[in-house]
Amino acid sequence: MLTLSDISVRIAGRLLIDRSTVQIAPGARVGFIGRNGAGKSTLFHAIRGELATETGSISIPPRWTIGSLAQEAPNGPETLLEVVLKADIERDALLREAETAQDPHRIADIQTRLVDIDAHSAPARAAAILSGLGFSAHDQTRSCSEFSGGWRMRVALAATLFAAPDLLLLDEPTNYLDLEGTLWLEDHLANYPRTVIVISHDRDLLDTSVNEILHLDRGRLVHFRGSYSAYAEFRANKDALDAKNAKREEARRKHLQDFVDRFKAKASKARQAQSRVKMLEKMKPTAPLVADDVREIVFPAPEKLLSPPIIAADNVTVGYDPAHPVLRQVTLRVDTDDRIALLGANGNGKSTLVKLLANRLAPFSGSVTRADKLSVAYFAQHQLDELNEDGSPYSHVRRLMPDAPESKIRARAGQIGFSGKAADTVVKSLSGGEKARLLLGLATFHGPNMIILDEPTNHLDIDSRAALAEAINDFPGAVIMVSHDRYLIDACADRLWVVADHKVKPFDGDLDDYRRAVLSSRGARPSQDAKEAKPDTSGAPQPKPKKAVPLKQQIATAEAEIDRITAIIAKIDAALALPDLFTRDPKQAAQLSTARANAEAALLRAEEQWLQASSAEQDVKS
Repeated sequence: MLTLSDISVRIAGRLLIDRSTVQIAPGARVGFIGRNGAGKSTLFHAIRGELATETGSISIPPRWTIGSLAQEAPNGPETLLEVVLKADIERDALLREAETAQDPHRIADIQTRLVDIDAHSAPARAAAILSGLGFSAHDQTRSCSEFSGGWRMRVALAATLFAAPDLLLLDEPTNYLDLEGTLWLEDHLANYPRTVIVISHDRDLLDTSVNEILHLDRGRLVHFRGSYSAYAEFRANKDALDAKNAKREEARRKHLQDFVDRFKAKASKARQAQSRVKMLEKMKPTAPLVADDVREIVFPAPEKLLSPPIIAADNVTVGYDPAHPVLRQVTLRVDTDDRIALLGANGNGKSTLVKLLANRLAPFSGSVTRADKLSVAYFAQHQLDELNEDGSPYSHVRRLMPDAPESKIRARAGQIGFSGKAADTVVKSLSGGEKARLLLGLATFHGPNMIILDEPTNHLDIDSRAALAEAINDFPGAVIMVSHDRYLIDACADRLWVVADHKVKPFDGDLDDYRRAVLSSRGARPSQDAKEAKPDTSGAPQPKPKKAVPLKQQIATAEAEIDRITAIIAKIDAALALPDLFTRDPKQAAQLSTARANAEAALLRAEEQWLQASSAEQDVKS
């Protein structure tokens, strides 16, 4: 059991957690929520032993392993599968020792332990996790250094999940994922067999993947058993009751004070007045209700609504290299008030499509017709790096209103969420959520006819995401969104487009239908995943590998696995050949016999994979 006993945590003089006590039972799946900057990540540091508590203690069972996402993405010559397999430190060490061990007794111990930890099935488990996070069978054999930072962080996440620690700590893991990867992760965490605490602002994840909520609220940890929706209802009822009690308490206090003020000078009432004074002194001061209302997000309306369609594409082919277009035969239309969500795994062309719609990428063929005077606002997460770190929200607004008086600039800065002194805060001192709010305000500053939002919810907390959904629904123009946040899509989108296989097609169904389709496809064995598109790691389209390439790799992998398992069986046989083994240690002999049977079964599977791949290769050649 993880026990936090009366802990206080302070950073740079700021008290983040104030004397809180929480017990989390083994096997609990906990969603950790709270406003940005409240101290959630800081608590993770304390649990990992990287930060001392000011008061109290943190107790973790001595044999528990703790796993969390690495701060830096892996970047080396190893294949993705090798990187993930090495995350199981014990298995990796045992396999390396097994290659050099000579003592039969040690060989027996190694092989017994490998059976205990199910080491022989590890490659299949690692491949399934990588597949779930969007890596095809071909991708898994590529060097880690070939992928971009975002994709390598997915590898780091896969390694953390594969290690299956006793206590899994995840800090906003969906920030590195697309919707498809997020759906798979939700399902994986919902079935995680050990203890997990995940910091998240994703409502669907908090409803489908966890069974407890830990809320860091104004320095106090609140532990609730149930989903986020159940906790939100409980919280609303409690806040309403607290407000009612505070009002009743204040009325009673006023009544007592009025009695004292009225009769304290009268001798006949002096005793009663003194009694009321004592009652007032005993009454605990009413805790002020802290308003948690988040600042709203407002998208300025366009000056004029255009006649539909505002964009019409007819048989368009588009990409970065005419020889290898990303999208083909794209025919679509966008109307004045459309709310369209783009679905499809990263690397399939969603970014290419939004660049086409934003007129940032010209088609190779076909035609795109745009309404006259169409204005488009484009928001993407990478644009956060384009903000002037030494500037302020005020200075960014001033650039867009160079001739406006000070009062109007201040007013506009306030409209996008930076009123008063907040407008003069240096950008590099803003939180990720505040930077996202600033960029949203700047992108939509002049009242566009259409807004394109590419992963707008990263860095936004739950309440800010709700404010964003309201802003989208209130905006009279068109909105195109790419998001891994299912709540945002459910709340706003009325049309779903799937970008896959070089095509853009309407999806006939809702997000629940799409979720079932994604989980079904990603539950397949990695060898059946060869049809998936390769991740776009350079910003340019990546051609699909020829069928013969992954088949050759499958054959080579199967041959290597056959050689490895054959060597293991030989070592087990050598241990079983010891003349006194069955009389000296019958339990170990039985374990070795089981290990040999498991190895034989693994060998049969590897040989079957080799036969299937070899036959498929012959079919391709013929």
